[in-house]
Amino acid sequence: MLPRGRPRALGAAALLLLLLLLGFLLFGGDLGCERREPGGRAGAPGCFPGPLMPRVPPDGRLRRAAALDGDPGAGPGDHNRSDCGPQPPPPPKCEPQVSWIPNKHYSGLYGLMKLVLPSALPAELARVIVLDTDVTFASDISELWALFAHFSDTQAIGLVENQSDWYLGNLWKNHRPWPALGRGFNTGVILLRLDRLRQAGWEQMWRLTARRELLSLPATSLADQDIFNAVIKEHPGLVQRLPCVWNVQLSDHTLAERCYSEASDLKVIHWNSPKKLRVKNKHVEFFRNFYLTFLEYDGNLLRRELFVCPSQPPPGAEQALAQLDEEDPCFEFRQQQLTVHRVHVTFLPHEPPPPRPHDVTLVAQLSMDRLQMLEALCRHWPGPMSLALYLTDAEAQQFLHFVEASPVLAARQDVAYHVVYREGPLYPVNQLRNVALAQALTPYVFLSDIDFLPAYSLYDYLRASIEQLGLGSRRKAALVVPAFETLRYRFSFPHSKVELLALLDAGTLYTFRYHEWPRGHAPTDYARWREAQAPYRVQWAANYEPYVVVPRDCPRYDPRFVGFGWNKVAHIVELDAQEYELLVLPEAFTIHLPHAPSLDISRFRSSPTYRDCLQALKDEFHQDLSRHHGAAALKYLPALQQPQSPARG
Repeated sequence: MLPRGRPRALGAAALLLLLLLLGFLLFGGDLGCERREPGGRAGAPGCFPGPLMPRVPPDGRLRRAAALDGDPGAGPGDHNRSDCGPQPPPPPKCEPQVSWIPNKHYSGLYGLMKLVLPSALPAELARVIVLDTDVTFASDISELWALFAHFSDTQAIGLVENQSDWYLGNLWKNHRPWPALGRGFNTGVILLRLDRLRQAGWEQMWRLTARRELLSLPATSLADQDIFNAVIKEHPGLVQRLPCVWNVQLSDHTLAERCYSEASDLKVIHWNSPKKLRVKNKHVEFFRNFYLTFLEYDGNLLRRELFVCPSQPPPGAEQALAQLDEEDPCFEFRQQQLTVHRVHVTFLPHEPPPPRPHDVTLVAQLSMDRLQMLEALCRHWPGPMSLALYLTDAEAQQFLHFVEASPVLAARQDVAYHVVYREGPLYPVNQLRNVALAQALTPYVFLSDIDFLPAYSLYDYLRASIEQLGLGSRRKAALVVPAFETLRYRFSFPHSKVELLALLDAGTLYTFRYHEWPRGHAPTDYARWREAQAPYRVQWAANYEPYVVVPRDCPRYDPRFVGFGWNKVAHIVELDAQEYELLVLPEAFTIHLPHAPSLDISRFRSSPTYRDCLQALKDEFHQDLSRHHGAAALKYLPALQQPQSPARG
């Protein structure tokens, strides 16, 4: 009775990773299919040689899946069908090693990449676990690593037997699979002794086997799995049979239910049908719910010593946290500043912009309650964007579905989304800005907020202005984009400065925060802007917080400012202290749209303690400013001592 009992401790549950192949090939790795300089040593059983930093694919829709081995469809023509989109090309040095192999499997060239791991990975790396991206863990992954201890002196490959009749050749008439030992083996979960494979001449071994079989077979049907099985048929001493619970295969023709009787028996669930979560299986509802439940799981819990080898916090972080006084009224602020968030850069597929000398990336941050702004922002800004999103694990999945359901967002490959996973009571606004800023790839950045819509022409205008003003090495400047706001949820967005001024005169638009915090943007000098035909310089003033365009290597935001208050102001102070000119652009504008106040704004307005803590942060900021800039920092002291009105929005 499968539903009896509960799966054991989640441990590394449902990480859905191809541990090495995806990590090195797809998501930030440097793999070149040639042995690199020794970079580390293999770990002992029960401990991974390095940290796990997977990119988690969504609900089995594996657009960038590598080696998604599995039982093809019900007929000989079905195994090429897939919901997956076109596969991106693998690294050029790897491609020639496998591109000569005809492959019918939907994973394309990536489905063959596991064959080159012994030559591709560092020579001193002796053991690896290789996982397909369509697996869900129901146990601690270190238990799988411990199975290396059961290998004999000659065994080099640990595999679970294939749980269908595919390699027996009796699924349909004229079905002719590749040769295999008995039922063959499934390569969705592999333990590899790389050192032994290298000693055995693995590269020559699999190449000779593949070339010989391709003389009589037109192509591989199950990608690398066919070639692994053909080699094992010739060299059975290489394989160590793993217990079947480490690869419970949910293909259409699976016999996997012979492998388990209770949920507690399960170790790894393998969605190895092209149908993924839609596969037909006697217990698929249980398996599907198990997987979907994990998507709602708070991933921060997985950081707290559920692994055998927990990651170490940054130097000094533990000591600083231990010194915090929970009775301190500002404890939440102190704790939030020291929190090290999980960050998943480039959460969705992203195409870097081509290099252009004056290109500009829009940089912003948002949370779940601002997702509705994304489509409009994409329509207003045709250039690259780098956006940091503050989300829970469950919200990250909702965001994924939101993008997939939007033709506007799905079409924009030049928007990079970076998920910072939520932890702590206060919004880490400047940490989010720094994440987005660090991932911008163009020479210049427009530092905006998500609830602003830029002028339709702003992207082109900014690039032209940067070139005309000679910014960069010749001139150190921050270009000010004047900010306006509307209190109406529906209004006709102006296409030009002339139209904007007409709306301003009609009372449909206002200068930003005119009613609540005019000093925040007063130095922009809107009266002068109305008549301006050329950029003009303005001076820094207390509490000035304009939206600016600056070089990508500009000063970062001060992460101590969390929640609401002084987060942008402190950044402008730093720019001024580093002698950036403030140049207002005469044809640029951006407009703030109305929205409900955030929780942090509400707390700022209602809590004197909150405002006292913010003042303490400002005092500390000025102390650091004085250390860095000396007597020049005295200029900012009056501004830091000004109390902020609780009415401020």
